[in-house]
Amino acid sequence: MQKKRARPLPSLSVRIDLDAKGRIGPGKIQLLENIHACGSISAAGRAMDMSYKRAWDLVDEINRICRHAAVERQTGGKNGGGAILTPFGVSLVARYRKIERAAANAVRKDLVALRTDIGHPKKS
Repeated sequence: MQKKRARPLPSLSVRIDLDAKGRIGPGKIQLLENIHACGSISAAGRAMDMSYKRAWDLVDEINRICRHAAVERQTGGKNGGGAILTPFGVSLVARYRKIERAAANAVRKDLVALRTDIGHPKKS
């Protein structure tokens, strides 16, 4: 007898509007995490199928809206430098992920109910 596989819960996505023009969401946080892991803005952008210019524009936007640098460019070296997260950048990622976990935990029962209410997807 085959066990019924539990369907995954609908996911919750958190976007924090800091003001009318500045927001931090999952894409920017993922970019910061990729910069931290890759040590490079271009490699982080490539990991997300994003151009270097787009990645740099997002980093610039993060630094501007937060009024603190989240990413610091490194120059020189045999590979031409790279980028690292500043202590503020590390803190920003950690705080965002903490908010995201708290929000998901707060609505877990509602997500379970939503999954139940929606039922199984219709077959084409």
